[in-house]
Amino acid sequence: MTEDNVNMSKNIDELDKKILKLITRNARIPFLEVARECGVSGAAIHQRVQRLLNMGVVSGSEFIVSPEKMGYNTCAFMGIYLEKASFHKHVVEEVKKIPEVIECHYTTGQYAIFIKIQTKTNKHLKQIIDEEFQKIDGIARTETFMSLEVEFERQVPIK
Repeated sequence: MTEDNVNMSKNIDELDKKILKLITRNARIPFLEVARECGVSGAAIHQRVQRLLNMGVVSGSEFIVSPEKMGYNTCAFMGIYLEKASFHKHVVEEVKKIPEVIECHYTTGQYAIFIKIQTKTNKHLKQIIDEEFQKIDGIARTETFMSLEVEFERQVPIK
């Protein structure tokens, strides 16, 4: 944890934590309902949320699209081995151009890069591997893992 992050976490009090618990469970919860739950005014909630946004503790709100409802039924993870570490930035820029790649992590361990891919079918995944990843200079090899089912997803705990 950086010194800035340690100092920032000291600026978050119990009211902030209660607000974070409520708004991370439901980003569309009205501020007046949050205010009622917290026992403060709507203006106080608005100011607190704005402060948390300005601090970078939270960022915006979003609608989550269900991949399956949009026809993306295959989820896979891919570990990418690089020919040389110096290829990292180039490979990431090329991977970023593949819309089906929805997460990309620079990692320690056996892979230099670990990504999450959402495709319509297994055949679609194979096509992306064959046609997109094979042409990226700097990739030595890849290892792909199919996700059979998401058991759970969550955000970091607010304690």
